Amino acid sequence: MRLDIVTRDAHTISRRQISENALKVLYRLSKSGYKAYLVGGGVRDILLGMEPKDFDVVTNATPEEIKKLFRNSRLVGRRFRLAHIVFGRDVIEVATFRGHHNENDDKISKSNSEGRLLRDNVYGEIDEDAERRDFTINALYYDISDYSIHSYGGGIHDIDARVIKLIGDPETRYREDPVRMLRAVRFATKLDMTIEPVTAAPIKELAPLLKDIPAARMYEEVLKLFFAGKAEANYNMMQDIGLFAPLFPQISALIKEQPSGNTAKMLTAVMASTDLRVSQDKPVTPAFFYAALLWYPLKQRADDIALESGLSHYDAHVAAMGDVMEQQCRTISIPRRFSTPAKDIWQLQLRLERSQGTRAFKLLEHPKFRAAYDLLLLRGEAEAGNIGKIANWWQSFVEADEQQRTDIAKSGNKNGPSRNRNAQQRKRRRPNKPKSDPKPANTQE
Repeated sequence: MRLDIVTRDAHTISRRQISENALKVLYRLSKSGYKAYLVGGGVRDILLGMEPKDFDVVTNATPEEIKKLFRNSRLVGRRFRLAHIVFGRDVIEVATFRGHHNENDDKISKSNSEGRLLRDNVYGEIDEDAERRDFTINALYYDISDYSIHSYGGGIHDIDARVIKLIGDPETRYREDPVRMLRAVRFATKLDMTIEPVTAAPIKELAPLLKDIPAARMYEEVLKLFFAGKAEANYNMMQDIGLFAPLFPQISALIKEQPSGNTAKMLTAVMASTDLRVSQDKPVTPAFFYAALLWYPLKQRADDIALESGLSHYDAHVAAMGDVMEQQCRTISIPRRFSTPAKDIWQLQLRLERSQGTRAFKLLEHPKFRAAYDLLLLRGEAEAGNIGKIANWWQSFVEADEQQRTDIAKSGNKNGPSRNRNAQQRKRRRPNKPKSDPKPANTQE
């Protein structure tokens, strides 16, 4: 593979742009007789004028040798062993150069029938390590011994051309690790680059391989895709090349039925809203994200359960929550700390729909009210009609001062649906008394 060595005077990277802890690791490895390089995203982002999110190091030292050298280290990973050097909250990841596989030794390397790597503890030299990298823009090594950059596969030129290229045969590399298809999308939107046609060509056909990726790993990948300020761009590109459906099959089924329906409108709104909150440094949470994305699959499932079983709308809604969340967790593992509040947000939708009156004051105190209210507003935009009117009522109530809220609530009691519903309940609960005995049977005179 092509190697370009860019000397210190021919590139823009300065040690002042590298974290102090990363430099400590690099220098200690180098002074101990090992080769040490800053690699991948840290090098790439500095060259692009961006601030790196993290700094990764590669070396010819084995994980056990790294652990002996750094007391503040721990070894992690089963698929590929890594060392984490811990400096308080800062963690520098150090990997040993990866090498090519020996098919006769499945103790250190192993693939499944689809070609996906299950075990990858094969060590080698820097040239082999570069060939094992995914994209050329990540095959960049900053050498701490002479401050040069080793660029493999034309990576330094691809950065200038702003193009995403896979190293090696695209189909083979995607089969080794299907998540590389998602990474191609994420790098393209994050770095404002285009995916090379040869790199993009196999993606639609191989997209179903994502179903075989462990759901816990997919949870982390979804966070990177949708919680870094590029949610809308990533969503649109994933839809274009077939990568969204394997991750969200319930949502995709509804969009396929109605390409311009409420589900599609909701997704566009959620992605845009998430990007806006990230740009404003406001918190974003998976609980709200999944509650919003899965609202219409939940609604359809609740309608199906009510039709099949005869359950009330409320009971069918509650039963559907478990079904929809369970099915989503087959592809993306959603931790309980997020799935539980997502269900609270769902349940509050029913209360928001029927509480346009004085009971609205009590709902305001619910810890998940704001998230549920935000979802109601998105539903109002997507659906209009009656839900739009309810969303407008709540918006006027939330944005009003105390006196205005009281007036709005009283008006809601007169005109809202809650009064009729309570009257029906009272009528339903009134006991039927026989005309011949007007007194209750157990009343003592």
